[in-house]
Amino acid sequence: MQDNGGFYAPLQYSPLWLWAGIGLLVLVVGWYFFVYLSTRKRPVPAAAPRFTPPSDIHSLKEAYLQRIDAVEAEAAAGRLTSRASHQELSLLVRKFTRDVTGVDAPRMTLAELDSHPLPAAATAVGRLYPGEFGAEPLPPLARSAETARQAVRSWN
Repeated sequence: MQDNGGFYAPLQYSPLWLWAGIGLLVLVVGWYFFVYLSTRKRPVPAAAPRFTPPSDIHSLKEAYLQRIDAVEAEAAAGRLTSRASHQELSLLVRKFTRDVTGVDAPRMTLAELDSHPLPAAATAVGRLYPGEFGAEPLPPLARSAETARQAVRSWN
């Protein structure tokens, strides 16, 4: 008897096995990435530069008092509106606070200023708020300028 059944090629695997192998390989590689990323040392953020208080606070006070006088003169000459003058005075008080203490007061809200131990700055800025943001009529600029001057003068 002749046994000539013909040639039969080997049976192919299901494509499901190929995708299962690829998925398993992706899981293993993903696990290695997870382990690497979760166990590596985090970079230490650079420390903020240390603040050094000004050596001559008297000169700094005089400079800011002159700036306050300049804002008042600009407003009297009509080159600044009343609201812009109040905003400039508030900014000067905040910048003075930053220059003396290192606290970034120009970027703080009044509530944040209140939470810091800066009572002179928080009080002055609070008194200047109606001139900056309040409805018309605005408080007299001379009174607001005196508030700013008092905040600068009272600093030790």
